[in-house]
Amino acid sequence: MTDVTPSPARLVDIGANLTHDSFDTDRAEVIARAQAVGVGRFVVTGSDATHSRKALELCGRYPGLYATAGVHPHHAKDVTAGTPAELRGLLENSQVVAVGECGLDYFRNFSPQDVQREVFEMQLGLAEGCRKPMFLHQRDAHADFMAILTAHRPRLSKAVVHCFTGDAAELRDYLALDCHIGITGWICDERRGLHLRECVGLIPSDRLMLETDAPYLIPRDLRPKPASNRNEPAHLPHIARVVAACLKKPVELLMQETTRNAEAFFALG
Repeated sequence: MTDVTPSPARLVDIGANLTHDSFDTDRAEVIARAQAVGVGRFVVTGSDATHSRKALELCGRYPGLYATAGVHPHHAKDVTAGTPAELRGLLENSQVVAVGECGLDYFRNFSPQDVQREVFEMQLGLAEGCRKPMFLHQRDAHADFMAILTAHRPRLSKAVVHCFTGDAAELRDYLALDCHIGITGWICDERRGLHLRECVGLIPSDRLMLETDAPYLIPRDLRPKPASNRNEPAHLPHIARVVAACLKKPVELLMQETTRNAEAFFALG
């Protein structure tokens, strides 16, 4: 039988907010802890122009880091006339591997919905131009999100619905658009994640990827429970074990598959 055990530092966390200020005092240690348990590469999420620049700067300081460049719907109201050009410039860098995090979030509506849609469309246009993948966010906005994404999908290279927490119907819609799906520690939540455990098996093995969304969404079933409520990329192997159990698949195989998917999706060196 072929050995499918991941080599050291092999897993890829496709969504880690390592520019978050909660990591300012121990970022190097956080990265080292993750590498020690086999998480060797990280896609650092850009949530606005400033944090996209910071994400790219981190790539120059730590090996194994890549970045996205984009504007989260929460920050859509802060976009200026110069933002598209700034993002376009960042996307020219080879270490910036996707456009986003972008999409729609009607759960909190920190930005007006019409502005969210306009900024989402702008970033889809950037992705069409640079041919880099989309790193997508959607919450409580499925109908509008699907309408916009469907219109642009033929001109996009690849797209991943990051931090998927929806139901089976939403999942089928995204899969029909040939989207990849990012699964986080939400699946470890016995209060909110049970439906996700039931529908994760719908995701084709070549379109599933793993992420922590650190410092958010710490797995609730971690034992011993960390004193801090901050999530870290070091918890990605725990998420992998939970997902593998849901799929009734050896965790080593699940790790190999999701790593291969991330490498191909983001064109990681």
